[in-house]
Amino acid sequence: MSEQTQAVGKNETMSAEMIRKLRSAPILSSLKDDELRCLEGVEEVHLPKGATLVRQSEMVHNFWILVEGEVEIFWVYPDGRETSVACMSKGSAFGELPLLANIPSVVNARTGSDSTLLQLSEEGFWKLMTTCPGVRKAILSNMADRVQKMQSVTVQQEKMASLGTLAAGLMHELNNPGAAARRAASQLRQNLLRLHQISLKFKQCDLTSEQKKCMFDLQDHALADQRPHTMNSLEQSDAEERLAEWLESANVENAWKLAPTLVSVGMDEHELMCARDEFQGDMFSDALSWLDALVSSMQLVGTIEESIGRVTDLVHAVKSYAYEGKGKKQSLDVNESIRATLVILAHKMREKEIVVEKTFAQDLPALESEAFGLNQIWTNLLDNAIDAVSAKGKIRVRTWAETAQLNNGNSRKEICVMVADDGGGIPLDVQPQIFDPFYTTKPVGVGTGIGLGIVQRIVDQYGGSIHFSSVPGNTEFVVRIPAARQ
Repeated sequence: MSEQTQAVGKNETMSAEMIRKLRSAPILSSLKDDELRCLEGVEEVHLPKGATLVRQSEMVHNFWILVEGEVEIFWVYPDGRETSVACMSKGSAFGELPLLANIPSVVNARTGSDSTLLQLSEEGFWKLMTTCPGVRKAILSNMADRVQKMQSVTVQQEKMASLGTLAAGLMHELNNPGAAARRAASQLRQNLLRLHQISLKFKQCDLTSEQKKCMFDLQDHALADQRPHTMNSLEQSDAEERLAEWLESANVENAWKLAPTLVSVGMDEHELMCARDEFQGDMFSDALSWLDALVSSMQLVGTIEESIGRVTDLVHAVKSYAYEGKGKKQSLDVNESIRATLVILAHKMREKEIVVEKTFAQDLPALESEAFGLNQIWTNLLDNAIDAVSAKGKIRVRTWAETAQLNNGNSRKEICVMVADDGGGIPLDVQPQIFDPFYTTKPVGVGTGIGLGIVQRIVDQYGGSIHFSSVPGNTEFVVRIPAARQ
């Protein structure tokens, strides 16, 4: 990177031109000339387009004021993709946040065009902050504004990252019931054609009143609202084998295919005896095939209804997740909010065969609030729990209400939510930092890496609190939110 610098030394008098350039920064525009002279030691740096100032995850060693040109702020994902975060224009000051917080940069910065910057070293920056109260106040005010904007952007990026992570699972969730409904509809069409063909045969044979009565009785039995008692796998297998053998002895076609369907509605050889007595030869096979098609069709209709219901539940969960809390006061059902998040994360739990124990309080009060982002709390806590447990692990979710006593002597109703897992736990050396802004053990852009910092911020917006305890085999996060906040 080529650059040209012009420094203002400690013993040199700052020129009027340099003071003019410093005052071009909005954060310094109201300061007097004497206050601006605290910035002695600043360098004027000329950089070409594409020059790198800051790299993601590296420590920052300078503070800059952009005099001419522009500086692009962006993220780089692990796969090399870049996402623009902001574009610094003339007069922008930056670099103070990582210097003051002593944290690595969470973004990259490069010149978007040939640019001129005023650059102050880390040592000079700290001297400035300790000796120049006017400049210090201006820089801290600018930093506070930038932190607020960065957190807002981070919340949005976090939500988009969460939705992106869940998108593939949602497509899988929607595809399963869709495919099941399509298969069922195809089989239902075949059954209807089979019923039509058999009905034509019966019409040509001119059934007797006894035969019609037998068929109507079997139909009533098959379509009865009262279902037969549920058999275990062994009982059902024995019943199917016994009926198939009986059907084979009567020379019924496809006996082993018909038996499971007939057994599923509680039919055995005694129930079918009237059909065997009234229908001779191939007519007996046709009668049972007609009955099988009727029963199978009703079961397929149930499959289609269940599949469409599953899709409806998913759509409801996504709408609840995406649209809850849009900046206006509303009444939220916390139990329903958690259920929606569990539906969206179900694919990840199935992949690891995770057992989820849910204990939802039936008397949980509604949450009255203007804040938003409630679902992001559950998404991050549950997503972290899923990552923490091993295959066939266990996650526990519990809700309850408590009456909390306040310092002023009043009391308030609080909604409490616990998310616990039996994973390896959070290491002791990491525990003090897990809620720190921008602290993460995951690469930027992967999953919900900055989740716990976001969780605490959203909980604070609701006027609540979040605490955790963690030992190997049991990690518990407990969120407490006032049901109604003044």
